[in-house]
Amino acid sequence: MNTYTPPRFDPTRVPHLLGSFAPVTEEVDVVDLEVTGEIPATLDGLYLRNGPNPRFTPIGSFLYPIDGDGMLHGVWLSEGRARYRNRFVRTPAMEAEERAGRALWGGVESLIMPDADQVGPELAGTFKDLPDINVVRHAGRLLALAESACPFRVDTGLETIGREDFGGALPAGITAHPKIDPVSGEMFVFCYALEPPYLTWSVIARDGVVARGPTPVDGMDEPMMIHDMALTDRYVVIVLAPAFFDLDAVMAGGSLLAWRPERGTRVVLIPRDGGPPLWADDEAFWVWHTVNAYDEGPDEHAQVVLDYVQWSRLTVGRPPEAEAEPVTVGLVRARIDPAAGTMKRTVLDDSRVEFPRVDDRRIGRRHRHTALATETGRVDLLPGEYDALRWYDAETGTTRVWDAGNLAVGEPVFAPEAGSDAEDRGYWLTYATDRTDGTSWLLVIPAEDPAAGPVARARVPVRVPLGLHGCWLPTDGG
Repeated sequence: MNTYTPPRFDPTRVPHLLGSFAPVTEEVDVVDLEVTGEIPATLDGLYLRNGPNPRFTPIGSFLYPIDGDGMLHGVWLSEGRARYRNRFVRTPAMEAEERAGRALWGGVESLIMPDADQVGPELAGTFKDLPDINVVRHAGRLLALAESACPFRVDTGLETIGREDFGGALPAGITAHPKIDPVSGEMFVFCYALEPPYLTWSVIARDGVVARGPTPVDGMDEPMMIHDMALTDRYVVIVLAPAFFDLDAVMAGGSLLAWRPERGTRVVLIPRDGGPPLWADDEAFWVWHTVNAYDEGPDEHAQVVLDYVQWSRLTVGRPPEAEAEPVTVGLVRARIDPAAGTMKRTVLDDSRVEFPRVDDRRIGRRHRHTALATETGRVDLLPGEYDALRWYDAETGTTRVWDAGNLAVGEPVFAPEAGSDAEDRGYWLTYATDRTDGTSWLLVIPAEDPAAGPVARARVPVRVPLGLHGCWLPTDGG
């Protein structure tokens, strides 16, 4: 039985369970969605997004964006028409809760776990699977991804197949933000843990076979939270901001994560050939999401360029009093010198932005266009809520913005035009929800002139809660 008594929790007072973030429970299938404008006939594939969506009213605690069951929202586009389907990612824990008709696990900070009388011996005393952050396709597998845990595989109809441990080769799981090399087809992943080894990295070959099993990263000697990564021709790039797991604090009713800025932020460059990792140190900053990275040249001493969204501190949990001042955020470029172990950071755009994406065919290579969600400043928004989209041009240093008005918009994903390798030939796709009436739409925005706004809006038959990440899956498998 549980010995820890969590503090009183009222889910009706949690902003990220209300409004545009509120979960939905109905699974629906609808063909021939209502479309305003015209869906380009060249778009043929599936836009798919994952996000936290509690199946039952949470108990104990709720920490956005980490907590919540996964729900996949998909819109299939073909011949100018659209159809929709959403499905929960059905984990064993969620199925046990469905049998009980209520939540049995608390949020990650509550430490509430059911006993064997409630869920049987296999699930008793275990943490709940939370494959609610991202979704990717690799080697024929469609994977709903969790925060450093095993993903769950789903089929082409979004029905859950089961936990994926890659033939037993990656039993601890992988990151929620793997990076797929568009040239080699390899998928690079990492996994952090509460016990040694605290950080490992792995490689899954184009055919889905694990080519490199979990490899410890020398120099990582404490448990830390690491959300994203980047990739270049030579390196796996991981930012280690000073967000440390503090289980003693959780047991005392405190925060799971401790922000310790005096420790600074480190970036590790892990050679893809298996060589020893290289480290660079700087003052403390936090990173949820990288944009992309690339090597400045072919020379082994060439600098590494890393674009990312930089936060002045950790933005989840309860900050200490000394860190309670307003948080700053912006699009930043870091130039990392592998030989010297130094990095120089430059702010590219100081707007409040998040959810950065590039054309996935540019991963690991020099990119030009970065799309981001942003704020107009016209209305007060919750963390994770945005009312505009922004595009930064790294070649000209200029930006273009589309004001979404009453729409709350999410992460933009690029769908390239078939037969073209240009970054501005295609469409940016995202879900958006009207804050005034709760209706949701799939937006189709032309990459050639994104500030002009959508050329088409497909009405989604259920509200799509805000957050988090998705992908474009062309029908031809490209």
